[in-house]
Amino acid sequence: ILWGKVARSTRALPGRLDALTEFEAAFTETVEEPKAPEAKKAKAGTAAEGIALTIGRGDKTRHHPLERPVKRKIAKGRLALEARIDLHGMVQSEAHGFLLGFLIRAHERGMRHVLVITGKGTSLGSDGALKRAVPLWFALPEFRPLISSYEPAARNHG
Repeated sequence: ILWGKVARSTRALPGRLDALTEFEAAFTETVEEPKAPEAKKAKAGTAAEGIALTIGRGDKTRHHPLERPVKRKIAKGRLALEARIDLHGMVQSEAHGFLLGFLIRAHERGMRHVLVITGKGTSLGSDGALKRAVPLWFALPEFRPLISSYEPAARNHG
């Protein structure tokens, strides 16, 4: 926790900012939203408009697993979840926009560990539409720069 506060408070030395931006530009690329029909843009909302996100040149479709010590600390409650969103009772189109806006705000605030509550679904024998859809959404271009990994919640998180 202390190192995180220190890392967020650092600033580039005078004269080194240009060299740093050139270095970052060599290893990052700007993610552009694909051309989509107007109806799809209206569903996604305007939360992501005008934001240029940069990501590394690695594998953009695969999420890496959460590190074992971090996963254990979160499960035991020693590492707090910084925010949570409850998508219960929402339809997929509504939940998609809410989740994207939530993750953009969490990312802007420097939050690293958030809880997304999808619910169980109401159909007998079904996992729930959102529980199935959310992992698929994380592979979409608008979510990809915001998500490094995801895991099912620990039992004590509900």
